Amino acid sequence: MKKETRLAIRELAYYSSLGFSVSFSIFIGLFAGVYLDRRFNISPWLTLIGLGLGIAAAFKNIALAVKKSRKL
Repeated sequence: MKKETRLAIRELAYYSSLGFSVSFSIFIGLFAGVYLDRRFNISPWLTLIGLGLGIAAAFKNIALAVKKSRKL
């Protein structure tokens, strides 16, 4: 296989996993917040904080992907 083809496949695999990474980080933050709200009974504050942290982590993943694509 040519070097360019291998590089293109590697980049395609990285960017296709980006959607999974973004959604996974949002859901982890959300479910952690829901769990902590149920445990400490202070709903909805920890759910909102967890969701915000999950969204922030998702944006960080997107920013890292953009930074990587600009290096190419």
